[in-house]
Amino acid sequence: MPSQPSKKMETFPNPNPGRDYEISFECPEFTCLCPRTGQPDFATIRIRYIPNQTCVELKSLKLYLWSYRNVGVFHEKVTNQILDDLVRATRPRSMTVCGNFLVRGGIHTVVTANYEQKKSRRA
Repeated sequence: MPSQPSKKMETFPNPNPGRDYEISFECPEFTCLCPRTGQPDFATIRIRYIPNQTCVELKSLKLYLWSYRNVGVFHEKVTNQILDDLVRATRPRSMTVCGNFLVRGGIHTVVTANYEQKKSRRA
């Protein structure tokens, strides 16, 4: 059966939870819809994070990003929502999500959202 879009984010145990190291992903085929016109918006989503106890599983991340394909959403909202959902799923030490949207109406938009775990909460 072919894969389907999904909001479910899967994780796996961090193989080196005692060390700070960065994981980065570049997702150059992200699409959503303009909430005003219904036309497609195209973006490269870049994700960088320092994992804590868990890491995001890549197939589930792909299916999660695919779930936005037919959703009308502003660039600012979708970038922050991706960050919120990834933080909720993985509880990282830090994370940055950058949405680099293609030109629409003569305007190129880049939205960057950050999360930093409070030092006292690190496990």
